[in-house]
Amino acid sequence: MRAKRPTAMLEEEHRSIQKIVAAMAVLADRLETGQTVEPTTLQDMVEFMRTFADRCHHGKEETHLFPALERKGVPVRGCPMGVLIAEHQKGRSLVKALAEAVDAYAKGDSLATKPLLESLRGITELYPGHIWREDYLLFPLTNKVLQPQDQRELRERFEEVEEAVGPDVHSRFLQLAAKLERETA
Repeated sequence: MRAKRPTAMLEEEHRSIQKIVAAMAVLADRLETGQTVEPTTLQDMVEFMRTFADRCHHGKEETHLFPALERKGVPVRGCPMGVLIAEHQKGRSLVKALAEAVDAYAKGDSLATKPLLESLRGITELYPGHIWREDYLLFPLTNKVLQPQDQRELRERFEEVEEAVGPDVHSRFLQLAAKLERETA
């Protein structure tokens, strides 16, 4: 069996991130119509975004993929890497704001709905374009620039990230994404 390219691994992670982002959009719509949302669902989303999307997915990109591309002469500033790094930072800020709003919402703060909606909408606006730039700009570039040996080394580094995050964490978050996709369909 042929091993997956590192970019294929990242693309698969994108599909799970897209499920969570789509669920966020549905929950934001519900909040806007005055419905309540289970705080635990929102807390799960925050944990997913912090651990799966940022620590695992973005961690692989920032710690291993981007430096590998830079060593091959791809500039860090500008497009695509500079833009993607800035979007990662924006995503972290939005998730931080979401976490704070979720905490207030879970405590029954009546003023928490507005910042909760703003952070949910911010994330749902950021990620589709971000994922598109990675899938259609960064990953094809990566597959042209990195040689088979570079790809093998990168895949090994990605597997080390998975091990550091925890062997069951990845599968737990994949299950969460599938569950939230079903619940918000």
